[in-house]
Amino acid sequence: MAKSGERELTGRGVLMITVGAFGVIIGVNLFMAYVAIDTFPGLEVRNSYVASQGFNERQASQRALGWTTEADLTAGRLRLAINNANGSIAAIDSLQVTLGRPTTAREDFMPEMRLEDGAYVADVDVDYGNWNLHIVAVAADGTDFTQRIGLIHHR
Repeated sequence: MAKSGERELTGRGVLMITVGAFGVIIGVNLFMAYVAIDTFPGLEVRNSYVASQGFNERQASQRALGWTTEADLTAGRLRLAINNANGSIAAIDSLQVTLGRPTTAREDFMPEMRLEDGAYVADVDVDYGNWNLHIVAVAADGTDFTQRIGLIHHR
């Protein structure tokens, strides 16, 4: 029996507490799902079957170049070194890079790269944290070279 001035916990009260708790949980889950869907950049390619055709040939020709890449994003400076099998600067006809977040396309941009001290560099105004660098280059012999490099921007 409840003391005077205290309310007794009844089945109806327990039900209200349970429904309220599950309501909060479901509400938070729905909100998180909405945010995840709203910020997801979408598909990597429009048609994965078409993109997969010729993948092995493209990969073999890219590996035959013998190129290695090294990228760094520190204190607002993006540095990308692309070297050939001998370790010298690779012969590149064209280079296009896109810097963006791994989980959204909203912050994607294409920095203006310039050749400096054996590497391509650009000054970038980006927040700290995880970034993806998408590289699309064409070798002097016309071979396409593509790569995605995960970077962490440090202070």
